[in-house]
Amino acid sequence: MPLIGHVPALRHRNYRLLWIGQLVSTSGSMMQNAAVLWHVSLLVPGDMRDKAAALGLVGLVKFLPIVLFSLLGGVVADAVDRRKLMLLGQAGMTLCAGLLAIVTFRGLESLWPVYLLVGLHAAFSSFDGPARQALIPSLVPRELLGNALNLNTILFHASNVVGPPLAGLVIARFGVGWVYFANAVSFLAVIAALCMMRGVDTRPQGGKSDVSLAAAWEGLRFVFSMPMIRSTMLIDFVATFFSSATALLPIFVQDLLHVGAAEYGLLYAAQFWGAFLVGLLLVKGIDRIEHPGRAFVWAVLAYGAATIGFGLSQHFWLSWAFLALVGAADMLSTVIRNVLRQTLTPDHLRGRMTSVSMIFFMGGPQLGEVEAGYVAKLFGPVLSVVSGGIACIAASTAIAWGTPALWRHRRGDEQRSRPA
Repeated sequence: MPLIGHVPALRHRNYRLLWIGQLVSTSGSMMQNAAVLWHVSLLVPGDMRDKAAALGLVGLVKFLPIVLFSLLGGVVADAVDRRKLMLLGQAGMTLCAGLLAIVTFRGLESLWPVYLLVGLHAAFSSFDGPARQALIPSLVPRELLGNALNLNTILFHASNVVGPPLAGLVIARFGVGWVYFANAVSFLAVIAALCMMRGVDTRPQGGKSDVSLAAAWEGLRFVFSMPMIRSTMLIDFVATFFSSATALLPIFVQDLLHVGAAEYGLLYAAQFWGAFLVGLLLVKGIDRIEHPGRAFVWAVLAYGAATIGFGLSQHFWLSWAFLALVGAADMLSTVIRNVLRQTLTPDHLRGRMTSVSMIFFMGGPQLGEVEAGYVAKLFGPVLSVVSGGIACIAASTAIAWGTPALWRHRRGDEQRSRPA
């Protein structure tokens, strides 16, 4: 395959299997994420502000399991075979998506089953995520880790390019339940990939940890003792907390831009088109960024500015363009911070580092959806999005200003400062 020849990490069979499986599965998950928000907006009687509050609660039911289980998931990922842990997590998420499909086909009229099953899905992902991220360095040589992590980020955003528009088309033609069913089937791709892996030791290397509070504390102590890891996590959290506009997209589509489900799918995917294109540039360009810390900060500031532009836009394609810029900036910051964190972290701590990262990376936008929903309920969706973009810029600037090492960091410094 021509793609494999030009992308070094994909030449390695086990990584290639996982990458292809995740591409299918993550596309299904992105279909479901878009469908859940649309489904909730349809189940809520009342005006735009009632919808905003209900949509914000979707973020809360995802956030709580992440906070409760992510650190435990990281401890387990550093103590057991990571491939087996992923298999359990994938099976659990398959069950949740299947149950969502069943209750929807039976004529669901209340919100609580959606909230419950979305929360359970997030709980299973809290174990799957640390295991998956900690597994990747075992599948490629160390010199290809940056390439592999960039490919994984491209995968995530490519799935968002494909998933939400496809969800919009499926919803418009067949109904929400078929989106949930498609997601349940998509998890089989990762399960098959994990079962087909050969010749790789997926157990933690360099000292297996116990499942204990002491092991969890060791992971937390490591993360917060490393200024580069700590500052990128904090900036990631505040940026996505304040600038999370995804939960309000159904309101923008239905009540402000006055378009339908198909356009909703296109708008939901807009930021991932921007991210996908930037990701392609970074396949070979990530190792050429001389000052990654500075690039990370500027990317986050651009993320906040583009969010403001989206909130002020009154035209569909202009809104689409601003969301694409949001995605482009987010892609650059995501790749840089992932390479820094994985390179600075010893293998026996990667699961726990990833679990703490998940609390910030996933908890920020999910909790941000709650904030966005309730600010929109009180002051309207436009002010919610615009004020969030302004707060993102202000908070990220303050954290970067307080972390001089982030601004001074040069390419290659992580190799010299990595703990033994």
